[in-house]
Amino acid sequence: MSFIPNRTMYVPIKTNKRDKRWSEPKIIIFSFLAILIPGAILLTLPVFSVSGLSFVDALFTATSAISVTGLGVVDTGTHFSTSGKVLLMILMQIGGLGQMTLSAVLLYMFGLRVSLRQQSLTKEQLGQEKFINIRLLVKHIIIFVIVCELIGTFFLSLRWVPMMGWDKGLFTAVFHAISAFNNAGFSLFSDNLTQYVDDPLVIITVAMLFILGGLGFTVISDLQRNLHRGFHFLSLHSKIMIIATPILLLSGTVMIWLLEHDNMQTLGSLNTSGQWLAAFFQSATVRTAGFNSVNIGAFTEPGLLVLMLLMLIGAGPTSTGGGIKVSTFVVAILATWSFLKQRDRVVLFKRTISNQTVTKSLAIIVVSGIVLLIAMFVLMLTEKAPFYEVMFETISAFATVGVTAGLTATLSEPGKYIIIIVMIIGRLGPLTLAYMLARPKPTLLRYPEDNVAAG
Repeated sequence: MSFIPNRTMYVPIKTNKRDKRWSEPKIIIFSFLAILIPGAILLTLPVFSVSGLSFVDALFTATSAISVTGLGVVDTGTHFSTSGKVLLMILMQIGGLGQMTLSAVLLYMFGLRVSLRQQSLTKEQLGQEKFINIRLLVKHIIIFVIVCELIGTFFLSLRWVPMMGWDKGLFTAVFHAISAFNNAGFSLFSDNLTQYVDDPLVIITVAMLFILGGLGFTVISDLQRNLHRGFHFLSLHSKIMIIATPILLLSGTVMIWLLEHDNMQTLGSLNTSGQWLAAFFQSATVRTAGFNSVNIGAFTEPGLLVLMLLMLIGAGPTSTGGGIKVSTFVVAILATWSFLKQRDRVVLFKRTISNQTVTKSLAIIVVSGIVLLIAMFVLMLTEKAPFYEVMFETISAFATVGVTAGLTATLSEPGKYIIIIVMIIGRLGPLTLAYMLARPKPTLLRYPEDNVAAG
């Protein structure tokens, strides 16, 4: 039992110790695993691969697909049969939409009632307010996803159908459209998209798909409702994403070009327009898409550092992307700026960002840093690889990016399991894991404040 103060006495309140309902984080994690494990088992079956797949490799591939990461221990194009590639597309689509959204879609399709808790979980995963009509929201999301992937398929077909014929060309276009929109990064080409490095049709189509997917369904929904009314009527979150996304894309493009334009193994062999197109694509893709049009392993170390920073920032919340999220990064920067200016509030666009949001953003960064440090440390014990490769691969897995500096293909079995765990944490969010492990104990006690020397 617990107590609440009632003037001069404490009144006992009985607590229901038999309420064993799982918390939202536990439901999200176990529903993720309920899709992951069967998916991994299916990938071990002969029908889905050409030469068979061990369970650890199947689990790695399934995790990479559902977490929309794109890291692979086998060549997707040559190792998997057509059935295996279709299964990967399904897993990528599930991972991009989110398991809660998918379950709501299936219930609506079969005319079944969606419980209030299911609606609450779906809204939480999509970052929506409680008053939003979940049926209408899910409908808009599905339409948006289908339209984007169909448009992407059309433009990619213009390149690949004439080259490969209708069957193979159209299938290749569909696979890459789904992979791109869901920020998965899987490609049917052994060299990913490096052979199309200076092909505007392929590069821009793929880039637009994963940029749209990385904005987040919250922003897309807000734009659909309020864009005709003007920028002023958008939510603060949408304003942050709409402004920060092009700034990150532009600054990343310029930095990559400055550092790599004379590197003959990356951008140096291209003409000027090709260099800028490649720099733009790498700037966009490392913020969680996972495709690459140049050899990432050949980047200079300063170039790799820029890529790692962009990977860590990632895409938008409730999107198909990963990372600590753009809005988290912006809030942390604004909070730091407010502290340096000795302001007691964080203000943007004439709106005060709540202390809870600031604290949550800082907590995400701290927990993410702890997860990355532990994973890097263990990988340095299990793998014989340079530190920068371990660091790059760990951040790529955590941010569900999927680009590699070369380590993934040579991972030991323990290393594969470590990366699997990192991909799962990165997709679900480090705070989801922290919430599940922590056991909150609400209390009415309030202790006096005191100061701690910091800085």
